[in-house]
Amino acid sequence: MCIAIAGGGLGGLTLARILHRHGLSAVVYEREAHRTARSPGGSLDLHPESGQRALAAAGLEAQFRSAARPQGEEHRILDPAGRVLVHHRPPTGSFSGRPEIDRRALRGLLLDSLPGDAVAWGHRLVAATPRPGGGFRLAFDGGHHADCDVLVGADGARSVVRPLLTDATPAAVSTLVQLTIADADRRHPEVADLVGPGNLWCVGERRILSGQRLGDGSIRVGISLPADDRHLDTYRSRRALLEVFDGWDPRLTALIEAGDGPPVPHRVEAMPTGIRWAHRSGITLVGDAAHLMPPVGEGANQAMLDAAELAAALAADPADPDAAIRAYEEAMFTRTRPIAEMSARVHAMMLSPTAADDLVRFFTPRPTEPAPAD
Repeated sequence: MCIAIAGGGLGGLTLARILHRHGLSAVVYEREAHRTARSPGGSLDLHPESGQRALAAAGLEAQFRSAARPQGEEHRILDPAGRVLVHHRPPTGSFSGRPEIDRRALRGLLLDSLPGDAVAWGHRLVAATPRPGGGFRLAFDGGHHADCDVLVGADGARSVVRPLLTDATPAAVSTLVQLTIADADRRHPEVADLVGPGNLWCVGERRILSGQRLGDGSIRVGISLPADDRHLDTYRSRRALLEVFDGWDPRLTALIEAGDGPPVPHRVEAMPTGIRWAHRSGITLVGDAAHLMPPVGEGANQAMLDAAELAAALAADPADPDAAIRAYEEAMFTRTRPIAEMSARVHAMMLSPTAADDLVRFFTPRPTEPAPAD
């Protein structure tokens, strides 16, 4: 059985790694020229029930603990005046929660766990055509071709594989503008102290200014705003961004002023919740290609769990990949629907007029109810 995985993100690499552990070969076709061709983004918190579970199936628990930062789980929520509304401190050195790990480090440990020929770099998929006898003929930018028996679309929001299964497409749900502050402790110690070792959210009416500490000492700054009709170039001006936060405490807007280089805006998109498709022989999707969600902490975790569950199904019955794919899809549809609905609610709440009050309630532990009397 020849398995082709379109996309070398976390979902695709996790799938390839677990298949390899089960003795099933797969080729990951990645559009980037090499592993450091682009920035993989900031850090993410790996959840025990999903991302960490997938890494256990991949046999990479020890490597994860070496690269993860439990202290990165600390987060604070401030109002525009700089008052602390929520401050969560994780237990020192504990891996019992959702420790942070840089996406670059996580992708690196997955890549290092694969054979050298498992990833075909510089292969941007442009089309997949069903073969008369089953499987697919893959066409890549530049004229290269390859054949496979099973095709897995792990190629993200703009998936080339998805249209073979569904007409559903992503829609914009917000605007995100990003900046990076390199070597923050030395160059901008006040900003570094404000952000701390984890995540900072400064929450106002329909806008959030955030800072996220990375393992290399840099800070990733994010500005989240509702989706609107303004051209993205509007947000490439640092002055325009400062105007968005006019009247906020200067300690907070220093995050924008300290950013290196110009701001980088993009639209945040999501798929309709509850998306599903009719099973088709020899093809399926994982991660954002299957169920693109707003960025509230579930996307990468669910992509890795998709990969683990699909790999387990294929390994359990390699002689009948269609039965394995069908079982995986039904379980994935059931699992991800409530998570996508929750992600949409949380994302909407974060950019609502009452976001600060709503987030305080969301992150404040409820008191334990007394046990019923005997």
